Amino acid sequence: MPKDYTLEKRKLVISGVAIAIVLIYITRLFVLQIMTDTYKKNADSNAFLNKLQYPARGSIYDRKGRLLVYNQPSYDITFIPREISTLDTLDFCSTLNITKEQFLKRMDDVKNRRINPGYSPYTHQVFMTQLSAEECGVFQEKLFKFPGFYIQRRTIRQYTYNVGAHVLGDIGEVSARDIENDDYYVRGDYIGKQGIEKSFENYLRGQKGVEILLRDAHGRIQGHYMGGKLDRAAIPGRNLTLGIDIDLQALGEKLMKNKIGAIVAIEPETGEILCLVSSPTFDPHMLIGRTRGQNHRMLQMDKQKPLLNRAIMGVYPPGSTFKTTQALTFLQEGIIQPTTSFPCYHGFIYRGLRVGCHSHPSPLSLIPAIATSCNAYFCWGLYHMFGDKKYGSPQNAITVWKNHMVSQGFGYKLGVDLPGEKRGLIPNANFYDKAYRGSWNGLTVISIGIGQGEVLSTPLQMANLAATIANRGFYIAPHAVKTVQGSPLDSLYRNRRYTDIDRKYYDDVVRGMRAAVTGGPGGATCRIANTILPDIEVCGKTGTAQNRGHDHSAFIGFAPMKKPRIAIAVYVENGGWGAAYGVPIGALMMEQYLKGKLSPANEALAEEFSNKVIAYGNEER
Repeated sequence: MPKDYTLEKRKLVISGVAIAIVLIYITRLFVLQIMTDTYKKNADSNAFLNKLQYPARGSIYDRKGRLLVYNQPSYDITFIPREISTLDTLDFCSTLNITKEQFLKRMDDVKNRRINPGYSPYTHQVFMTQLSAEECGVFQEKLFKFPGFYIQRRTIRQYTYNVGAHVLGDIGEVSARDIENDDYYVRGDYIGKQGIEKSFENYLRGQKGVEILLRDAHGRIQGHYMGGKLDRAAIPGRNLTLGIDIDLQALGEKLMKNKIGAIVAIEPETGEILCLVSSPTFDPHMLIGRTRGQNHRMLQMDKQKPLLNRAIMGVYPPGSTFKTTQALTFLQEGIIQPTTSFPCYHGFIYRGLRVGCHSHPSPLSLIPAIATSCNAYFCWGLYHMFGDKKYGSPQNAITVWKNHMVSQGFGYKLGVDLPGEKRGLIPNANFYDKAYRGSWNGLTVISIGIGQGEVLSTPLQMANLAATIANRGFYIAPHAVKTVQGSPLDSLYRNRRYTDIDRKYYDDVVRGMRAAVTGGPGGATCRIANTILPDIEVCGKTGTAQNRGHDHSAFIGFAPMKKPRIAIAVYVENGGWGAAYGVPIGALMMEQYLKGKLSPANEALAEEFSNKVIAYGNEER
């Protein structure tokens, strides 16, 4: 092989290696200086200190302008890891009243990028949160001994009243997922966890500001960079006004004391939620401060599930309150007329099937059937509808039936502005075809005509039904927030949603619900409402939902009859007859809202119901 050829080949190899090394260095420099900000942070941290300014979280008011949730000062201890050179750990821990083990664990957690994805040794990291002014004062006196540590002023939530925990919600420290999902947050920030605090987080949180402070060569702060021209002020969060009447909310929680269930009241014309009670409940003050985690775990372990918002998450058979939807459907479909009568021989009896009923005159037409809550009447109605030849088959009939239920607000979420709403259940043809292998008819599913069987609803949906009947055929999606400072409500909470039932049929159902209160042929199931509110035209419908133990007590109603201002649903687990708990609780709530207070006699009645106990699992009544 020629010597010059070998030399030429060596030159190419050496040149290639040299070029590769240069390219590697260029690529590395590009990555370090352009693609990552580590060195920039290092350089900046030597000259500047970016001090975050946290905005005041928006306050929350009730419909009458009473302050419900506000802020109070709190302090966080933060640190910049690279600035900590020496530290007297024992003195530091003693000052903050923590153990050395707690100190070491906190430091490890901060540096764990799985727990703290935004970790950087050049930026502020949170060491401890929510110190009181007194605790902060003790630390402030010794701050000069702990270089690299800083005090960050923050706020925590405070509550004017000890009620409304489920609707107001709470805030807590952000999780790793929260930080990944939204770059607004860094470790140690707070975010809405439940209720209004969660669903309106983007409005309530505001926008962070920043102060850019200049350091000297020794790291000492020399003042604002460029005289503060580049500083950005924090923008406070927006205030919210709720539709909640806090007095009504407080009365509802009092009446449901030692009981399991829910109360939901709605202003029919606007869809604003006047109260949203879930029982058992808890004091919202339990979920603020450094004891939040401990209290939250305790509430989670409680067998009665006080953290569960039963008003929107609890799914129950609606019982006889559901008969109003059946009356409207049968009228719309021409299955019955208001004058149509059906027999009741202490229940519905046909072809060996029997659905029991209580004693009342027979036969009955529609209005007294609603007033007395006759099971047989609505079983006959459903049987005739599912057997009507105009539909061709029970499958087609139930599809029509289901669509009417959906138009009245059942089977799907209503879209309330609170997290966690459940949809309930309205069975369809596929559901029963699968359950009965395609062989079923009206008798097979007769119990859905009286709100039993597979039908499930939330107390919110039941209250919305009452509001829809009060409006004679429309509703506005229920919502807890009345106004947001500087922003209009979503159109969902302003626009009417009409059912597919003609308005004229609502008048018949309203007369039946009024007769349930005043009496008439066969008696009345809601008569106690007339005793509690004799001077107001209350319309109501009881429900007694069958259960493995004691039946559940339910009630829906509205008042006044002609210009309704409140629609309500009450559901008391294991409360027995609807008239036992549902009706009196509902009537007392109506009086509180319509008159602003209870009469002396009804105050005594409210106290009596507050002291009644229905223990979990039916052990005590």
